[in-house]
Amino acid sequence: MQSIVLHNQPATIVPPSPTAVAYTDFAGNPEAALQSATLARWRAHLAQETDKSPNTINRMISAVKRLMREAAAQGYIDHATAAAFDQVSGVKTAALKHRIKANARVRIEPVDMRQVCETPEPDRLIGVRDAALLAALASSGLRVSELASLTQAQVRPKGSSYIVLVKGKNDVDYREAPLSREAYGLIADWLAAPPVDSDYIFTSFGGRGQRLTARPLSPEAVWKIVRKYAQAAGLNDVKPHDFRRFVGTQLAQRDIRRAQKALGHKRIETTARHYVLDELEPGLTDNLY
Repeated sequence: MQSIVLHNQPATIVPPSPTAVAYTDFAGNPEAALQSATLARWRAHLAQETDKSPNTINRMISAVKRLMREAAAQGYIDHATAAAFDQVSGVKTAALKHRIKANARVRIEPVDMRQVCETPEPDRLIGVRDAALLAALASSGLRVSELASLTQAQVRPKGSSYIVLVKGKNDVDYREAPLSREAYGLIADWLAAPPVDSDYIFTSFGGRGQRLTARPLSPEAVWKIVRKYAQAAGLNDVKPHDFRRFVGTQLAQRDIRRAQKALGHKRIETTARHYVLDELEPGLTDNLY
């Protein structure tokens, strides 16, 4: 389903996401999709008849509510309808805590990140690309979708280092994300090597003989690349978003507000709760008395 029909006129409020498609499929028809009670029933369905984690369910519920708020803002539905959707709460994490995977968030230590980033083979063109990609993820905290669509024009010098201008999922304007000098150097090496002309930085290999193309990598391809090198370095549970958490954790050790700004969070509580992976240090209570 490509759009939700609002007031009998098809309108795509945002590019259809898997969540929007899943919700409208569950609703069955446009009229039901615009009833907040349908969202409440979908929440119950996700909790009782799927194995999704409570965090995933709550993200899906929030996505539908954002869709309705945007529909009201654009005049497709009334604000009372959007407000009714906002009243639908998410699921209780404690009730479904058994579904939360133990390795949902993996803390990567700096020595392990260094090992992962140095795993690609520098004498192969694909290795040059992947080394640049891993270094960019490890020093910018970009989301997978942001990295996959990254263009050369988004990378800018600033002071003695570099930044990336990026517009995230909740950003109205472009924001600055950090990029290390090392990552910039590896990106420059990569862009100097491929014999293709593309605005995108991280382009894909494909076709007969796996030739380099001008097409950007898909988020799924970035996921596979990260998993490949993480597993080669002995880190079996690492995911691309763990690179983002790595940046948040390392920056928060200096100043959590720097971490918040680098990751583009509106609320510092989001940074503290989900992106700073602290561990209790042994010996903290030694010599207290």
